[in-house]
Amino acid sequence: MTVLATPPSVKVIGANGQISLGKQFAGRQVLVEEQEPGVWLVRTATVIPDNERWLHEPQAATDLARALDWAKANTPHDTDVDTVIGKLVNGQG
Repeated sequence: MTVLATPPSVKVIGANGQISLGKQFAGRQVLVEEQEPGVWLVRTATVIPDNERWLHEPQAATDLARALDWAKANTPHDTDVDTVIGKLVNGQG
């Protein structure tokens, strides 16, 4: 793991309680941990919504890989569209 150390810089907490970390972090989500009074650890983070968490489970990755392999081996074509739609509508698909 590469650690990029930069010299400390002085920031001023504004009247509204905010501090600017720089434009390169604009829009990013961060975790802020108060390790002790007046000592904060700020880390960038990627937050996954609860209803999307299943996409990051190993089983989902396996299922997706299988589906992609199937799609590569079974190229789509326009024949029998009516038959396929009929099966889907009738619950046979």
